[in-house]
Amino acid sequence: MTPQPGWYPDPHAPHLQRWWDGTAWTEHRRAPEAPGGPVPPPPGGGTGRAKAVAVTAAGAVLVAAIVTAAVAFDGDGGRDMRSAPTAPASTSPTGPPEPAPGASASETSADAGPAVVEDQLNGVTFPLLDGWVRPQHIAQDDVVMTTDGTYDCPGGVGLCRHGLVLSRTVTENDEKSPEALAEADIKDAADEAYDRDRLGRELHGGIESHQVVKSGPVAVAGRAGYLVRWRVHTAKGPGGYVQSLVFPSSVGTESPVLVRYVFDAGEDGPPLADMDRITKGIRPFGDADTGGGVGSSIGPSD
Repeated sequence: MTPQPGWYPDPHAPHLQRWWDGTAWTEHRRAPEAPGGPVPPPPGGGTGRAKAVAVTAAGAVLVAAIVTAAVAFDGDGGRDMRSAPTAPASTSPTGPPEPAPGASASETSADAGPAVVEDQLNGVTFPLLDGWVRPQHIAQDDVVMTTDGTYDCPGGVGLCRHGLVLSRTVTENDEKSPEALAEADIKDAADEAYDRDRLGRELHGGIESHQVVKSGPVAVAGRAGYLVRWRVHTAKGPGGYVQSLVFPSSVGTESPVLVRYVFDAGEDGPPLADMDRITKGIRPFGDADTGGGVGSSIGPSD
């Protein structure tokens, strides 16, 4: 954003103010406490004599400010700074203030695209939402993202994460329809997440019950898929949600892609809506936008 004309801290002499005419720096400077100030130069930049007067006045103000600061510091701290070298302020225009007045961090980063995680094997990318990170120090296979940080598991053993998403290719299954594959996978997804891990430990005290909270066809990366979502209740802790999503790959032999979601319930778990946001944001690899309907329901859901 281009700042409006006005007085701003001089980037070459921060203890002074310099006039920004809306396009470039002028030669006009003043001390911050100086009342008033020169009128902005006319569109032509003013006459050479006016520029010389402005530079001379600015030099006088600069010298006065340096001497005043040196005397005041000597009086308060007993340290004489009058002999310390000072760098002369540049009088050449250097561009807008850094940062430009009124600019915010969100505005300066507005051109950056959204963060994604690439799954080149299955030919898709996943959006990396706030609160999610790329997997680090994860023993489990095929994890594409996790929530940030770990916590002590409710079962009293091991470390748990509040959320994770994994993606794998279905290769050893006679069933090929996304619905049949999702229905067959959801129990395994729940057991691996909230019943027993690979070492046989009950990280959440085991599963006590579950309910189907959502199921139905869904479009993913322009392909017809199917999802099943369970709410899982555990003996210890708040339990969580698991979801199995299956859709045809857009590369190779178009083998089915299985995406599992594991979200802890409770206030510390990720927003449940992130499941739908991630699904909606899945894109074919190398395609920034597949158009409308991606990730939206294409049929009734329970």
